[in-house]
Amino acid sequence: MQIFRTPNINFFRWRWQAIVVSAIVILVGVSTIWFGGGLPLGIDFSGGTAVVLRFEERTPEEAVRIALSSVEGEKVVQQYGDPAENEVLIRLPQIAEEAGASLEQGANSVVEAIESAALGEFEVQSTDIVGPVIGRELQQKGIYATLAALAGILIYVGIRFRFTFAVGAIAAVFHDILVTLTFLTVFGYELSLNVVAAILTITGYSVNDTIVIFDRVRENLRSMRRDKLELVVNRSVNQTLARTIITSATTSLAVLALFLFGGEVLHAFAFTMLVGIISGTYSTVFIAASTAVFVSEHRANQRVSTAPGLTGGKKRSRRQKMKIRAS
Repeated sequence: MQIFRTPNINFFRWRWQAIVVSAIVILVGVSTIWFGGGLPLGIDFSGGTAVVLRFEERTPEEAVRIALSSVEGEKVVQQYGDPAENEVLIRLPQIAEEAGASLEQGANSVVEAIESAALGEFEVQSTDIVGPVIGRELQQKGIYATLAALAGILIYVGIRFRFTFAVGAIAAVFHDILVTLTFLTVFGYELSLNVVAAILTITGYSVNDTIVIFDRVRENLRSMRRDKLELVVNRSVNQTLARTIITSATTSLAVLALFLFGGEVLHAFAFTMLVGIISGTYSTVFIAASTAVFVSEHRANQRVSTAPGLTGGKKRSRRQKMKIRAS
């Protein structure tokens, strides 16, 4: 039973407008990261201490900041989780190694400072401590994991379909990563291990949608050999559009539930997934398909221009034109 009829939308008519919108969003993200001093790294990557305290009575964040004025380093104090729980998250930078301090000293100094300020009864809910060496190792492993995923995608799509399709898939993945990092930076989320896991997840999700379209393109090329590649790809996008939207919508509902009810710990993960799913659906339609067509036509034109017997303005044969369309 067919729920949605196959539309007939000319997506390639809007591809340049879509590329401009993507370029503006990415430019905003790059500018924010550049002028903001780089990506906001969480404790997982930068090293430091994070302490979550639960107070018996509501305690203003400013009072906690004043109480921590004696603690060394720049401190970040913010509400954590449900406001009714009276929980406060305190982040401290890593203690300088030359100071000879242990990794636990930051957490101990926080507890001592709060006790001295007499802000009421409280208990330590959690303490996360990451040393500088571990932070650097996690950075490297996160980068290696992302590069390995991109390399695997390029190899698989190149073998399964063709090289030009692999370029389109990688362009869409890079687009999704940059757009996601833009929204994370603008909305003040830190780059943590959870966020890296979400980025790798949306990478695979985006490629899955792209492969569905490219598989339909390969099928349509057999029955539409006389048509231009742009028309074949546009037809394929329309034929798979309903499937792409339904899959993205159902996944977004689950992720939205995580964002709304999953608590503070899952906020960054769920937000990354939401942005990535929306961006992945958009890039599959406009970025991956357009890039694959552009690269295919460019390579075909290069082969024709360097082929013997085609210089001097001679007309191309019908077979040569068909090769260009199917490249």
